[in-house]
Amino acid sequence: MVDNQNPNREIFLKYAYSTFGSGSGSSSGGDEAAMNNNNNGNSEQDRLLPIANVGRIMKQILPSNAKVSKEAKETMQECVSEFISFVTIEAADKCHKEKRKTVNGDDVCWAMGSLGFDDYVDPLRRYLDRYREQEGERSLINNINNNQNNTINTSDGYHLEDGKTTSGSSSIPFQFSFMDSNKSV
Repeated sequence: MVDNQNPNREIFLKYAYSTFGSGSGSSSGGDEAAMNNNNNGNSEQDRLLPIANVGRIMKQILPSNAKVSKEAKETMQECVSEFISFVTIEAADKCHKEKRKTVNGDDVCWAMGSLGFDDYVDPLRRYLDRYREQEGERSLINNINNNQNNTINTSDGYHLEDGKTTSGSSSIPFQFSFMDSNKSV
């Protein structure tokens, strides 16, 4: 459900109208000043995605011999940045209502559905689940590697983990044995 009484939404809508509402399709000096004023002192570059990234993404879908004009890149840059702001504001509103300070992927998926972008929710959810699965695997591998690095084995079968000496059954003092890396065991 969209909350029309949200002050962030009102600021966004005023900003979007001042940016795109003129109907001219291009930004004149007055429109640029309105954008900067509605941006609470942030520069225009701070609110836009990098144009090189936008151009690279646009070229990925086009044939290799196609060219993208600067005006097309700038227009797409404006649109994608506005879209991201729109979805982020909706997700942030949900977090604010739930008294949370961090917007997560689930909030973004919820916001997309709430704003009527239902066709994108399932693919975004699948991507998010795959991303989390890969991050979990990476974390597990890093934990295993860190645990292996924190364990020191001795020649007597003892090993040191987190400052403790452990063994099968006796309380023989801990010994370090250094091996020459050039000799085989």
